[in-house]
Amino acid sequence: MTGQATYEVYAIRHAVNDTRTRGNNFILESDPAAPLVLDFYSWVLIGQDRTIVVDTGMDPAKAAKHGHRHLLSPVDALAMLGVDAATADTVILTHAHYDHLGFLDAFPAAHFHMQAEEMAYVTGPWMEKPWFRRAYEPDEISRLVTLLHSDRLTLHGREAEIADGVTVHWVGGHCAGQEVVRVRTRRGWVVLASDALHYYEEYERGVPFAVAFNLSDMIAAHDRIRELVDSDDHVLPAHDPRMTELYPPLDTARAGQILRLDVPPVRLREAGQ
Repeated sequence: MTGQATYEVYAIRHAVNDTRTRGNNFILESDPAAPLVLDFYSWVLIGQDRTIVVDTGMDPAKAAKHGHRHLLSPVDALAMLGVDAATADTVILTHAHYDHLGFLDAFPAAHFHMQAEEMAYVTGPWMEKPWFRRAYEPDEISRLVTLLHSDRLTLHGREAEIADGVTVHWVGGHCAGQEVVRVRTRRGWVVLASDALHYYEEYERGVPFAVAFNLSDMIAAHDRIRELVDSDDHVLPAHDPRMTELYPPLDTARAGQILRLDVPPVRLREAGQ
């Protein structure tokens, strides 16, 4: 790739579960009863000539069903950023779990992109097993099928370029079709790890998250992410409350709601880097 497009990257914190414990999140956890908050993010990439939405958040009713607390409509958050969901033309779906597909119908003009392996997984025999289907909602999977038959969903291979400066890369692990999104920013290449990394701790300790399809792929994903970023400070997990400490809000009114991720994390900003 020889292009020069760069993007501003924003994270939308749309839900939280502050009743989770370390035992809910990590396998063979030594302190399983200790609390560990789980935040929920979707993202938007804003370039000079292109805006790309990454995942669509979580339906409030499904959030309540699964024990999470809805905070903010991603559609409303996009509007705060000057992005109209009704006219947005490109949406990347990093995988098809319910906390990433909640507002598909809010994007009537969009074309969607997702790993072909994820569609095969969510419509195939693994869904006979309750363990593997527990983070999927049938109505949302049905909606994906409808989008496919309406020529509005592209099922790409393991590596694909969505736009200049935006590529997607299969890693598997958390689910059969889990992908990460590599984005060129002014500070270099960042990776939206999505659920390949729920927490920085997985990456730092080399441990898997508790919800997994393939543990070996989940651990191997850490090395693949390292290959794709400019440094560990360019890695962006999907559920870590540490994000609100590391990255600035859009403005003081959106503290804890919309974060700016294409700037260095706070420890580098404080050091003047």
